[in-house]
Amino acid sequence: MMSQSPMFWRIVRRLLTANYGRLFVILLALGAGAAITSSLLNLQIDAKKRLTTEFRALGANVIVAPRDASASSGGATLPQEMLSKIPAENAGKPVPAVGFLYLIGEVAKAGQVHHQPAVIAGVDGEGITKVRPGKRTEYSSELEQAANACEVGAKAAEQFQVHAGDSLHLRNQGRVATCEVFAVLATGGPEDSQIFIRLAIAQALAELPGRISLIQASVTGTPDVVQSFIAALANRLPQADVHGIKQLAEAEGKLYNRISGLLSATVVLVLFLTSLCVMAGMSNVAIERKNDVGLMKAIGGSVRRVVRLFLAEAILLGIMGGIVGSAIGILGSIWLGKAVFGVAARPRWIVYPVSVAITVVVSIASAFPLRRLASVRPANVFRGEA
Repeated sequence: MMSQSPMFWRIVRRLLTANYGRLFVILLALGAGAAITSSLLNLQIDAKKRLTTEFRALGANVIVAPRDASASSGGATLPQEMLSKIPAENAGKPVPAVGFLYLIGEVAKAGQVHHQPAVIAGVDGEGITKVRPGKRTEYSSELEQAANACEVGAKAAEQFQVHAGDSLHLRNQGRVATCEVFAVLATGGPEDSQIFIRLAIAQALAELPGRISLIQASVTGTPDVVQSFIAALANRLPQADVHGIKQLAEAEGKLYNRISGLLSATVVLVLFLTSLCVMAGMSNVAIERKNDVGLMKAIGGSVRRVVRLFLAEAILLGIMGGIVGSAIGILGSIWLGKAVFGVAARPRWIVYPVSVAITVVVSIASAFPLRRLASVRPANVFRGEA
């Protein structure tokens, strides 16, 4: 598109360095715009990735439950082999999935006679800590490997006065079992009143071999990604009811949309103000260069060559301002993320070339006043009318 002659680039260099004060102002405006743009874009991308991660800390967001309780010979349960049909990955990210079997049994601390009713949950699958929120206040890795290991919610632990290392006696309709407490769990939810045991033990207590009550899965991704996973899984498991947890999905979607909308609007506003600043500088340039353009045309310079000169100047200004400003902005977003969200943002390097490209586009668009120079007539310039 542009001539590659040494004279062409010599003229461009002279155009850039003719007024260092004006050059500094234009580069400062472009650099500041690029810095703010890259910083906010980096925060926007980082917020999207972090939100999906942070919401997964709240537990499962996909549930597979019985579609029709009366149609199943086992009651409101699913076949246990359905757990193996849950995809291990989605969009390149692991999908922890755990099967649960719930029953109301009678529980007592080992050595005590009086039993109290409690919710017992049989658990099977990988990633129980991913699909279930909370943290373990007491934990023993050695006891966790025991065949009859169990985990007790904080409220249940207080109710039965047990700690990690104690034993519980479980019974349900004449069927009995014992378990060794390896952890005490605090979630702030209904799990605090439950007792989690091996699925096989729960199936024996409930006399429901090979059955589970439901499957909980944690799918990482945007609300659209999660909905696509749910739709695909529903097609794979037509006999089950596959759905997302509405509260989590809506909260995640609304929060990200608000953050994304605010940052996007700010980026547009910053680019608009940057364009106005650069356009003001270019207007002065256009006024100063009327005589030069008239002389170039008088000695045979074409309108196309004149436009190319100013276009090359705008592109070079955009590249210089974008390279420096975008780098500063990405580094600044690390501090800004920590100041606004409490967590330092991670540099997303895809933002860098995008921000530089946006700055070049803004620079070219802001050079609009220079296009008026193409209509300058040499005769008018020489008569002092331009």
